[in-house]
Amino acid sequence: MGASDVTMVDIEAAAAALAGVAQRTPLDHATHLSDLLGVPVTMKLENLQRTGSFKLRGATYRLSRLSPEERARGVVAASAGNHAQGVAFAAQQLGIPATIFMPLGAPVPKLLATKGYGATVVTEGATVEDCLALAQDHASRTGAIMIHPFDHPDVIAGQGTVGLEIVQDVPEVSTIVVPVGGGGLVAGIAVAAKAHAELAGHEVRVVGVQASASAAYPPSLAAGEPVSIDRDATIADGIAVARPGALTFPLIRDLVDEIVTVDEDDLARAVLVILERTKLVVEPAGAAGVAAILGGLIAPAGPTTVVLSGGNIDPLLMQRIIGHGLVASGRYMTMRIPLPDRPGQLARVSEILAAARANVIEVLHTRHDAGLTVSDVVLQVSVETRGPNHQQEVLDALAASGFSPVVAEASGL
Repeated sequence: MGASDVTMVDIEAAAAALAGVAQRTPLDHATHLSDLLGVPVTMKLENLQRTGSFKLRGATYRLSRLSPEERARGVVAASAGNHAQGVAFAAQQLGIPATIFMPLGAPVPKLLATKGYGATVVTEGATVEDCLALAQDHASRTGAIMIHPFDHPDVIAGQGTVGLEIVQDVPEVSTIVVPVGGGGLVAGIAVAAKAHAELAGHEVRVVGVQASASAAYPPSLAAGEPVSIDRDATIADGIAVARPGALTFPLIRDLVDEIVTVDEDDLARAVLVILERTKLVVEPAGAAGVAAILGGLIAPAGPTTVVLSGGNIDPLLMQRIIGHGLVASGRYMTMRIPLPDRPGQLARVSEILAAARANVIEVLHTRHDAGLTVSDVVLQVSVETRGPNHQQEVLDALAASGFSPVVAEASGL
């Protein structure tokens, strides 16, 4: 079947095939997001799915429909991690040999998990696009069946089971917010949501969210066809795709109401908010929908569901994101304060910070900074703050006492 043939019937067939393999993930009420948006907001917790992401659904349905002869030839896939784990797990369950090409910079936990599911992992190529080419070459040489991460009707139908569960569990849903990479998830959800809307007699908006550093859909939609982009680095590796799929593009063009983009600070802040407010671990790609809500990009229009598409995150990246998220949300600030080199200056600064109720985390007092005279020093101090307004209060208090603090830029992710 072609892309235009992906229907609710296909998604329902996929749901039946996935029973007992993919979990029916819960919907959790998000009080903070509801208060922020002014409408009830629920989160579809695909980060709690087996293998840690929705990708298991499409991979399992695709593999389940292979013929015995195709299964004997084995499968090959390319992925930065979540699709890799989905294919590896599904292949293990079905007894199919699997080879997975992963980029050299793939997160270590995703790489180890993929190996743990029994797949042969080849780390080669700088990007997912490189790995897709390598996987396609492997398929041509060996006869293995290529399992595309998003651009196949069975994969789209499998991912669409997320949307089917949403409209079954929240029949009154008005808006569904979905992270978008290649588009398999949002395309499948849009098919399910629009079919439900037609039967229910009310509108359902589907909003896709891309990382601005890797947003191929806005220029493609403007051009009327898939176009390739030069991707920048992004912490949202799970949705870092340089070109929309040939099958997913027309579905998204026809059924998805809007595509918005979020930047790296938005993503880091969203991961932190989800962690603090809901106690859930979500990777940056999976948090893109929440980032859009926090950034004011989603218009309130009745009950809203945001899909948390995955939770596979490297602990080292999580550490960096927490720090960056604290900075982005005004909870952490590093200042450089020039001081005359005489006794008592550090004590004066400490008193001002204490009076402003800024908690000091780290202090560096140096005479060896470039540009300093013999009689000057620089105090670099990092403090915990309660938000942007509190940060400004701290800066104003220092300035009122004759100091000239300069806020240091946050280091990049």
